Amino acid sequence: MNPELIALQKRLQHPFANPRLLERALTHRSFTSDHNERLEFLGDSVLNLAISGLLFEKLSQLPEGDLSRVRANLVKQDTLFQIASVLGLSACLRLGDGEKRSGGHKRPSILADALEAIIGAVYLDAGFEVAAAMVRRLYGDVELNAQMSAMGKDPKTELQEWLQARKMKLPVYRVVATLGEAHKQTFDVECTVTETGRSERGIGASRRAGEQAAAAAMLQHLMAE
Repeated sequence: MNPELIALQKRLQHPFANPRLLERALTHRSFTSDHNERLEFLGDSVLNLAISGLLFEKLSQLPEGDLSRVRANLVKQDTLFQIASVLGLSACLRLGDGEKRSGGHKRPSILADALEAIIGAVYLDAGFEVAAAMVRRLYGDVELNAQMSAMGKDPKTELQEWLQARKMKLPVYRVVATLGEAHKQTFDVECTVTETGRSERGIGASRRAGEQAAAAAMLQHLMAE
């Protein structure tokens, strides 16, 4: 393992039993087919559960809706990007030549995704308790307070709350197509609300951005009815 990854393990305070998991977590799809997107998928769920547990403990006075909004602010791309920058993930990423030339090592979506992939990698390497403990360390300098729930809701959160208030199932998101070259892709995402049989599409520079765009389109449709 190269010195940068050894140093990163120290910053994470987690020595990997299987270092290949860390390497994969830092590998963008532009570099090789053995990239980090599956680990990102896993890490997203681990992160949400770990943050949910932290908020349940620290903000015990908040109702469910406010807790959801605080969590949304803690797991959004901007927050993950800031943590990834502090960790120095930029220097550790494995990117294809085109992505390197276009500044991919500084792109917020790539760094946020890599951080989630690392969380997923730690979960596979040592289990949920170790991964959750690492999440708590990563968020150690983030002040948790009830006022965070007053921040603007993102479209996905607003759509979820709109559906829950009407006892409807949560929306389903699906990547319909990935457009463009590996170093400059856009994601075409479909949002479906089962009860209405309605689907709306959205396009973004990342999977998350596409989901937010699709959720915004769905909200616009539902509220116009």
